[in-house]
Amino acid sequence: MSEYDMSAVRSPLLDMPGAVPASEPDQAVAGHYGDPLGEQRLLASGDGFVDLSHRGVVQISGPDRLRWLNDLTTQRLIDLPAQTGTETLVLSPNGHVEHHLMLVDDGTTTWVHVEPGTAGGLVDFLSSMRFLLRVEARDVTDDWAVVWQPVDQPHPEFPTRVDPRADALHGRELFIPRKQFPAVIADFGRPAGIAAWNALRIEAGRPRFGVDTDHRSIPHELGWIGFAVHLNKGCYRGQETVAHVANLGRPPRRLVRLHLDGSVREQLPAKGAQVLVAGTVAGHLTSAAYHHELGPIALALVRYAVDDSAAAIVRDADGTDRAATIEPIVRKETEPPPGQRARMTLRAGLSRRPAQE
Repeated sequence: MSEYDMSAVRSPLLDMPGAVPASEPDQAVAGHYGDPLGEQRLLASGDGFVDLSHRGVVQISGPDRLRWLNDLTTQRLIDLPAQTGTETLVLSPNGHVEHHLMLVDDGTTTWVHVEPGTAGGLVDFLSSMRFLLRVEARDVTDDWAVVWQPVDQPHPEFPTRVDPRADALHGRELFIPRKQFPAVIADFGRPAGIAAWNALRIEAGRPRFGVDTDHRSIPHELGWIGFAVHLNKGCYRGQETVAHVANLGRPPRRLVRLHLDGSVREQLPAKGAQVLVAGTVAGHLTSAAYHHELGPIALALVRYAVDDSAAAIVRDADGTDRAATIEPIVRKETEPPPGQRARMTLRAGLSRRPAQE
């Protein structure tokens, strides 16, 4: 399969009556099936499913797989129990996010799903770091498809990643053989489009790699510390940046949720729209949706120091302004980071020492 050939993973559900293709990077699945808000309510009630069959799937086998992944990524995986869902990141040497892996290990194989079109790049990186370990990483997107359900129990037949977070997107992702996909999902009830899933994702404050990130993104900005980044584990690529920001500094930006003017519905602001606070550009919008209860909501990356209580304006490329209020996802810290506190304590102690004769 070509790395970016979305036609190779075009979902058969796009042929259903009323199915409307989603926009990039999700154009290979349905954005909705004619009732976006009804589909959100369906998922919120614990029913239905979302077709994520366009996402990349990577299979990692071999007895050294978890130790290998532990050494290469940000999460502590060396002692990950079987059937326990988690997530991890691959960082650049400078600490910028290069891949976001949603994974589960079934005791013999680690199952990973990633953003559309990125599985090949991930496998290339992992294979380049294989050395003499007993591991193998394969891009199996041609053979396996992912489905999300608002259910918190493993499936008895298929590899299942149950999401550990208790929020609007809590549920399970099933890895289903692509050949069996139409027959299996026929028993899952009514489908909901990825637009409904996206609205729940924004409600939950979950960023997507490549959607809510850019080439400068570091984990602290996106709220991935703790969920995808373990701060007390062995070395990995990019760890120096993670440790420096955690102990001595603050990230330059942080993720927030915006609640937009309630009159906005059909014409949501586009990705990249400016976020202005006190007349100054403070950041940019990364994704937006119309939520069935909250109305129009969005995620945005803003300067770390932005006041959460300040009134904001979202300005589209055409100059359209929309009022917005800010809700923090990554909160500003009110206390100095640990490294700075230690330095302050040391300096205070030195200042109290009597002068040497």
